Amino acid sequence: MERRQHRRVPVQVQGFLSGNSHETEAVTLDLSVGGAKFDCDLEVYRGKVIRVRLIIPGSKEPVSIEDVRVQWVGEETFGVSFQNVHPGELDELEQLIDEYEEAKGGGHA
Repeated sequence: MERRQHRRVPVQVQGFLSGNSHETEAVTLDLSVGGAKFDCDLEVYRGKVIRVRLIIPGSKEPVSIEDVRVQWVGEETFGVSFQNVHPGELDELEQLIDEYEEAKGGGHA
């Protein structure tokens, strides 16, 4: 059963994840305003709270989300939900998703 509440696009964005005392480079495999799927070697477990910085093309500053909860863990990937996203960061994510959909011709009619 599909439980997602937000549009999700298969966009790859460079990011940095902090789970303990160090920061690890990562790449999104898909992204929505409510969460993302990451390819990353950070050791995580379901329920762990991490910090995410996403490098959005064309933006001056990374999108920083402090409260990110790991929802599921696969062999080489894991999915997260963004818990508290500031309005400015939310706007950046929505714009990236809109631009991706427009570029792919997948806009909603």
